[in-house]
Amino acid sequence: MTGKRARMKGRGRIVVVSADVGAGHDTAAAELARRLRDRGFTVDRRNLLDVLPRPARWAFREAYRGILRWLPWGYEALFTLTSRSRLTVSVVRALLRPVRHRLGRVIPPDTRAVVTTYPFANQLLGPLRRQGQLVVPVISYVTDFVVHPTWLSPGVDVYCTVRHAEVQPSGAADGIDVAVVQPLISAAFAGPSPIDRRQARRRFGLPDGERLALIVAGAWGAGEVETTVAEIAAAGIVRPVVVCGRNEALYERLRQEREHVFGWVDDMPALMRAVDVVVENAGGLTCQEALACGVPVLTYRPIPGHGRANASILDRAGLTRWVPTAAHLRPALAALADGDHRPAPGPGSRVDPAGVVADAATVPGGAGAYDGRRGRFRTDSLGDAVAVVVALLQSPGGPR
Repeated sequence: MTGKRARMKGRGRIVVVSADVGAGHDTAAAELARRLRDRGFTVDRRNLLDVLPRPARWAFREAYRGILRWLPWGYEALFTLTSRSRLTVSVVRALLRPVRHRLGRVIPPDTRAVVTTYPFANQLLGPLRRQGQLVVPVISYVTDFVVHPTWLSPGVDVYCTVRHAEVQPSGAADGIDVAVVQPLISAAFAGPSPIDRRQARRRFGLPDGERLALIVAGAWGAGEVETTVAEIAAAGIVRPVVVCGRNEALYERLRQEREHVFGWVDDMPALMRAVDVVVENAGGLTCQEALACGVPVLTYRPIPGHGRANASILDRAGLTRWVPTAAHLRPALAALADGDHRPAPGPGSRVDPAGVVADAATVPGGAGAYDGRRGRFRTDSLGDAVAVVVALLQSPGGPR
C-alpha cells in the first residue's frame, strides 16, 4: 500500500443505495463505490428491493417490466401525471412509508453519508433525514437527464446531475441543491482504447468493411427492439448489431433472423468502438457511455416516460439526434455515415460525484454535521465554523 493510500484508509463508511431494476442504477452505484473506495472509504452497497417483503419485491420488479412491455401507454400516463402533480409523488411517498424504517435499519451507525442512485430510495431516506432519524447527509446521483419529481424528496441534501439535465417541472428546482457532475461511467469508456476498431470488430466477429449500427435497449432489452432492427436493416445504410441484454426471449428470436446478435456483453467499451453509430431508446447510462466513447448516437423509438423525456433533452442539447419516425431514419443514418456527427456542445463537468460525497462525509464535526433541514453545516465552535466555510467554498457541491 502506498503512503498516500495508507493515509486515506479508514476515512469512514458510506452507504450506497440502488435497486436492481434494469442495470443502469446498479452500474452507477458500482462505479461510485469504486471511486469512493479509491478515496479510502469503506462502502456498503444496499439494494432497495431487498428491504421489501419477498412477494412485494418480486411484484415491484415484474410489474415495472410488464408495464413497459404490455402497457407502455399506461407508463407514459403515470410518468406524465407524476410530472405535473406533487400530490401524486406524495402518494408514492406515503405508500412506501411502511418500509421506511426497514431501510433505515440497514444503515450502520458509523455511516458518514448515504448516497442513492434510485429515485424511490429518496422517498424513503429523505423523510428519515428530515425528521432527524437519519443524521448524516443524503446525496442523490440522478441517473437520467430528466430529474423527474419522483427523484425529489424533502430531506435529500444534494442532487448530483450531469450537464444538460433538467428538473421537471422547472419550478421544482427552487429550493433544492444541485451539483453538476461527471457521469458515473467507467474510465474504460472515456479513456484511450487498448485496441483499434479493426481489432474490436475481429473480437466480436463483425465485418471490417461495412458501416455498423449498434442497437441497445438496456439490460432488459425493453422497447420496440425488433421493429427498430428491421427498420434499420431495411434502410440499407448500416448493418444492425444488436445487444439484447438479459432478455433471453428477444435474443432467441433475433438470432434466428439476424447475424450479429448478442445477449449480455461484458466489454461494451470495445463493442461501442467497433461500430459507426449507436441507436438507443432510453437516454440513460448506456447513452452516456456511448457519448463518452465519442460514438454518434441516435435515439429511435424511445421507451415511454423517462425515455421520451430524456430523448427530448438530449436532442435539444445537441448530444444525440432524435429520429421521430421511420421516414426520418434513412436520412439520419445517411448523414451520420457521411460524417455529420453533430458535435456535442462544450465540455462536460469536471466535478467527480465521489468528491461531492467525500466532502459531505468529512466536514468538521463528523458525519452528523450537515443539517439538511436548515441547509447548512452545524458547528460547535468558531474554529469549526471557519473550517466549514472554507470547506464549502472549496467544495464543488458547495454554495454558488
